[in-house]
Amino acid sequence: MFISTAYAQSAGGLGGGMDLVQFLPLVLIFVVFYFLLIRPQQKRVKEHKEMLSKVRRNDVVVTNGGIIGTVSKVIDDKDELLVEIAEGVKVRVARGMLNDVRAKTEPAPAAPAASTEKK
Repeated sequence: MFISTAYAQSAGGLGGGMDLVQFLPLVLIFVVFYFLLIRPQQKRVKEHKEMLSKVRRNDVVVTNGGIIGTVSKVIDDKDELLVEIAEGVKVRVARGMLNDVRAKTEPAPAAPAASTEKK
């Protein structure tokens, strides 16, 4: 007798357009995150992959561990490099573990074609 009966009431006066307004802040937050965080990170990853693909012999590189060395041999085009970190000390490094290329070497000029003319 002390408990009253509760009835469900409908929201009066609110239309269906209110749902879009409620999700608008979430959409705006996602757009801001995309342009400030996701897109620049994707650009950095793309540049890093491009840098790794262009590493060649005699480039001065920095590993993720901070070791600076010179690439003495490209063992595998996709996986490994032989890096000389001191005179006579060479280590094998996974290509993905390079952090930076400090000094790029210029590609060797093409050998001049032998002249076939007889003098």
